[in-house]
Amino acid sequence: MTTKEKILKEALTLFSNKGYSAVYVGEIAEAVGIKAPSLYKHYKSKQDIFNAILEEMKKSYEQQTTQLKMEGSQPDQDIAVFSIVDEETLVKMGTELFLYFLHDEYVSKFRKMLTIEQFHDFELAALYSKQYVEGPLAYQSGLFYLLGLQNKLKDNDPNIMAIHFYSPIYLMLTLCDREPQKEKEALQIIEQHIRQFNHLYKKEGSE
Repeated sequence: MTTKEKILKEALTLFSNKGYSAVYVGEIAEAVGIKAPSLYKHYKSKQDIFNAILEEMKKSYEQQTTQLKMEGSQPDQDIAVFSIVDEETLVKMGTELFLYFLHDEYVSKFRKMLTIEQFHDFELAALYSKQYVEGPLAYQSGLFYLLGLQNKLKDNDPNIMAIHFYSPIYLMLTLCDREPQKEKEALQIIEQHIRQFNHLYKKEGSE
């Protein structure tokens, strides 16, 4: 691991434990085992470190979605995948994404940092909403709208469908953040949820 990578790792660990605003550059340098002036050779500021963490998260998510043969943020680019997906594959994709968000080191620690910081920093509260509420709901409602146009789903409000689909998954994610021992139970609930959602909204004979 390079010094730059270690700086990001240690900074994110501190952010997730204490919140972003409570961590100072000197603490990050100490955790890495270097002096603050040496850290500044790699990153100009704490904000620069934060921005680099965001970039690493973006790369990690892109790698995960590529493995699932989807783009992951633009519904019009993923509609071809979801228009032909069967229920078993849908369950597999949903489960793998859930486990990724739960266990990926960058993603899980970043989510915990924003959970702490949302009550102290307006900009980070807005980022929390964008990352974990607005973004996922916009993507899924877009998918459901396009699937409706293809006559794959029953005629329902795609925005409400997105809330129906995403809310239980997000609920289980935050539950497992607090109580990791409930992961097995959460996975069972997610599978049952995806299957029931599919039965409720999928149009008969749409395959």
